[in-house]
Amino acid sequence: MNNNALPITVKFVLPDHYSQWLVYWLQYQEFYNVDLSEEVTLKTWARFFDENEPMYCAVALENDKVVGFVNYLYHRSTWAENHFCYLEDLFVSPKVRGRQVGKHLIEFVHEQAQKQACGRLYWHTQETNLRGQRLYDWVAEKPGVIEYRMPL
Repeated sequence: MNNNALPITVKFVLPDHYSQWLVYWLQYQEFYNVDLSEEVTLKTWARFFDENEPMYCAVALENDKVVGFVNYLYHRSTWAENHFCYLEDLFVSPKVRGRQVGKHLIEFVHEQAQKQACGRLYWHTQETNLRGQRLYDWVAEKPGVIEYRMPL
């Protein structure tokens, strides 16, 4: 770890963060080999600031510069009285990896889910995301769930 590095803070995203968030959003898509339309990106961004949407974004900041983000949402469940929190997207700049930025972002979502009295915080990752899995194995349990999808 670089001892000269500034501390990382995690805060809810602000509209002024868009251009910095977008850089990492596009890198995140590239990592997962997807190419979301500009319309989807703009709709996603707008949802973060719509009080009627249960979707949120937080950013990791170093000296007021975005170095990572986490997108999450709340939804109902048939398995609990309270909502569940789904951590949908997590990305950290390669320049600051290894400094627990991802852990701080997950902890931020964990705190928000606790404030909302959620019954569960969960997320998925690709089998090939080995670096992410090392972090996830450190901070959470793996329940052995397998995901299936059908095209619509």
